Amino acid sequence: MAVLSITSADALIDVPRRIAVQGLAAGEEILVSSRTLRGPGIVWHAEARFRAAADGTVDLERDAPLSGSYAGVSAMGLVWSQAPETAGASREVFAAEPGAALETSIRVQRSDGSQLQGHFVQRLAGEGVGRREIREDGLVGTLYLPPGPGPHPAVLVLNGSGGGINEPRAALYASHGYAALALGYFKAPGLPDYISNTPLEYFEKALYWMHRRLRPAQGFVALSGQSRGGELVLLLGSLFPDSVSAVIGYVPGAVVHSAQNACDPATGRDGPAWIYRGKPLPHLWQNNRTATWAPWDEGPQPRRHANALLTALQDPDAVERARIRVENIRGPVLLLSASDDGSWPSSRYSRMVVERLEQHQHPHAVEHLDFADAGHSIVFPYVPTTQLVYAHPVSGRSSTSGGAPAPNAVADAQSWPAVLRFLKHAVQVQSAPEAENA
Repeated sequence: MAVLSITSADALIDVPRRIAVQGLAAGEEILVSSRTLRGPGIVWHAEARFRAAADGTVDLERDAPLSGSYAGVSAMGLVWSQAPETAGASREVFAAEPGAALETSIRVQRSDGSQLQGHFVQRLAGEGVGRREIREDGLVGTLYLPPGPGPHPAVLVLNGSGGGINEPRAALYASHGYAALALGYFKAPGLPDYISNTPLEYFEKALYWMHRRLRPAQGFVALSGQSRGGELVLLLGSLFPDSVSAVIGYVPGAVVHSAQNACDPATGRDGPAWIYRGKPLPHLWQNNRTATWAPWDEGPQPRRHANALLTALQDPDAVERARIRVENIRGPVLLLSASDDGSWPSSRYSRMVVERLEQHQHPHAVEHLDFADAGHSIVFPYVPTTQLVYAHPVSGRSSTSGGAPAPNAVADAQSWPAVLRFLKHAVQVQSAPEAENA
């Protein structure tokens, strides 16, 4: 009798699953499909056709599909290769409810017309993880706490130019033992709709709040930011070094940028994004002799925002004026970049950061993982990576984030364990002096 097995059937989202079928006829062809309800009620789907081995088994950890939504051996290929069944549907890959689990159904269609069915659950929040909305001291965010009394090391989680509150990543950090505050700074309840003229004192207040209210273990507060959030965490680490223990920049920027696609139309994309002490920070587009938006505005579809930024990087004086003073950071730095980033040149930016830290003999660990052929949307395992062209959530302009589904999936799968290792080591290093003085 044929049997479909899925292990682990219920676990955190970053746990790979083994999908296997036993009891087939040798050489039998089967069609294995997956369906997941994601975002605002949209079903995502993938399928692949396999041939059973001589022992009558198909094992996705071992076997490459004959055809289908993905190619090559990939245990989680039926997840990362999923695409919305409805054309033009939302590209949101998580559940509509913040931090909610995702349930994927697996169906096996045999050559005789019979079917096998199973399912597995991907959780962002592990057992005992708590969630609390924060609306204090002008802050807008969501706090996820690990089970147990603590204290726990903490992570401040910042989104990019889409704004909002990144609850999925905060929930997963908390599931691995970190008090995680997903902080909104625009496009969140009670906050502006745009990134333009965002006061950096807001984040300084958030850091103070975390140290005062959470009293994190060893006083450890790391910053984790994606895209514009990756630019922002390097900037905050340089401005408020006494409050920041470590910095994790996902596809980060090495310079201060203008408001760009997340701008307030009243001030425009060349207007400032960040304000500190009442003054806008100098940004890359300011008095830049080579910068032009033409490659973005007039380029072939799908347009690559990175091509415009490459023109701005040709003016060394403008780059130096806008450069983030990363040498002021007083902790380890992890940079995660993509060599085919369509949104901005995160590989080049990350190298610029590493070079600057080396020049200043940065006394803390510096790691740079550059994922070949991947695009801008590096998140964590195991989520769909197929939606490469999208309308920006603020400007509405269409572009590509770059990369391709398979290398994007590799970046997701390899970056997250690296982040957890980096954080674990950073906490150990910070706690070492206390242990020595105990």
